[in-house]
Amino acid sequence: MKPRQMGIALLSKTRIGRAITENQRNRILLSAGISLSLNFLYAVYQGILGVMQVSLWFFSMCAFYMILAVMRFCVVVCGRKGVRRDAAISECFVMRLSGILLLLLNVVLACILFISLSQNTAIAYDKITMITIAAYTFYKITGTAIRAFRQHGDSTPLFVVIRNISYVEVAVSVLTLQRSMLVTFGSVEKEQMDKMNALTGGAVCLFVLLLGILLILKARKENALWQNQNL
Repeated sequence: MKPRQMGIALLSKTRIGRAITENQRNRILLSAGISLSLNFLYAVYQGILGVMQVSLWFFSMCAFYMILAVMRFCVVVCGRKGVRRDAAISECFVMRLSGILLLLLNVVLACILFISLSQNTAIAYDKITMITIAAYTFYKITGTAIRAFRQHGDSTPLFVVIRNISYVEVAVSVLTLQRSMLVTFGSVEKEQMDKMNALTGGAVCLFVLLLGILLILKARKENALWQNQNL
């Protein structure tokens, strides 16, 4: 028996384990809860660094990860309601709120990009570390693409929100990877480097802006559909 199968078999012996292994919704919410904890802890860490060093950069990073944590917190809390009658309304609200938070996140990203370009905050790593970061980034891209393909037909508001959060994280990871790779391996002039980072950063900001607008519009559509079904 493979390790994964053994793990599933062991989990299935408990009530909580069966709820996780036999229900995709619970597995996705568990994953969101773990990511929520990591986002919150990292946001607190960045906030502490911001206070200690009086750095606008760390405060901006704190705001970025705190917004992601709030979005995931809303998803997890709403997901605990299960499939009760009022859950549909709550999920539409979470989707609309997440869209608004993405618009706010877009502003934070613009601030981060401006600070990065003006203060040259990109960090140069050694080649092995840089290759490891690149491999992990491409792993995240591949994992997000696979999950998006598998869940393409699932338009449940909470799952749509979770997928959009993943898209944002991947887009920002690509921008961060580019900045670090240009500093570590790049031989181009600083002016050209800043131009490349500005273009990629602008594309990421536009992408996040579009995701936020689409979530708000989809929430409005889902809410109208639910109201028509319950007249």
